[in-house]
Amino acid sequence: MSKAQIEANIQTFLRIRPSKKPSGYVEDVDGQSIKFNLPDTREDNGGHVNNTKLKHAFHFNGTVPMNASQEDVFKKVGQPAVQNALDGFNSTIFAYGQTGSGKTFTLTGGPERYIDRGIIPRSISMMYNEFRTRSDMQFKAYVSYLELYNETGYDLLDPSHETKALEDLPKVTMLEDEHGNFHLKNLSMHEATSEEDALNLLFMGDTNRAIAETPMNMASSRSHCIFTISIEARLTGSDTVRRSKLHLVDLAGSERVRTSGSTAGVRFNELKSINLSLSALGNCISSLSEKKRHIPFRDSKLTRLLQDSLGGNARTALVINISPCDADAQESLSSL
Repeated sequence: MSKAQIEANIQTFLRIRPSKKPSGYVEDVDGQSIKFNLPDTREDNGGHVNNTKLKHAFHFNGTVPMNASQEDVFKKVGQPAVQNALDGFNSTIFAYGQTGSGKTFTLTGGPERYIDRGIIPRSISMMYNEFRTRSDMQFKAYVSYLELYNETGYDLLDPSHETKALEDLPKVTMLEDEHGNFHLKNLSMHEATSEEDALNLLFMGDTNRAIAETPMNMASSRSHCIFTISIEARLTGSDTVRRSKLHLVDLAGSERVRTSGSTAGVRFNELKSINLSLSALGNCISSLSEKKRHIPFRDSKLTRLLQDSLGGNARTALVINISPCDADAQESLSSL
């Protein structure tokens, strides 16, 4: 695969979370590049020079400014991903960043206003509109919703409707056959015959998501959540079925241990698990971009689950979410 193909298949975007008191250390240059200027808080260490770098530059396929609407984000990131999936490519959108930077808002949206719908509900709407307008094709869509918490998978669409805690959900296990293909046991797949069906499944899964209190966000998901739409398409009158997937992945917060305020116990173990899986994801994407022969998909369940949608002809979009507030400067730099 050429460098141009890799760049076309792996896209990066930056979204700056709206803030009433932005510090101004992030400057959008041209819609694809930013300048990141940290405030100079270096102290005099008895004559020793502190050469900590304060000015940085980053480049993306696109940037989303603070005043951008949810529709703007969808047109730039979500719409191409949905079109790729409809055309037969496995596609994935990741929302990455520290806790509270707006990842869930970007993907799912706000609950109060229709205009605040995120990438997932807008993708569903676009997909079913395409199903209706493409009269030469017959489509079927299936939805699954998986949560990865401390490297354990849970089915968020458990049909029993008796969930009281995360531990009540069916545990999803990965089984590998003699050909090296893996299968997910206990992950339910639900056919969605309409946009309403798919949205109802999204709502059901969101109500089952595990949330926990952290110092940075009082209602923060401490897990990775993967909403997947599997598409079956065939030309009218043909027996040939084309299959593709659209994964929409809300990654857990990427903050460092020191920033999180957790030093031991459950929250500390959560953070270690999160950072290890995010590191594994980064290693896979780096290996793919460098065209290495060995891609370490087996280093985490997250990368193993998404193996067929990373690399090759798959299309991947990474949305880095950052906060423009002074208190979050170091975490924003770390995310970038």
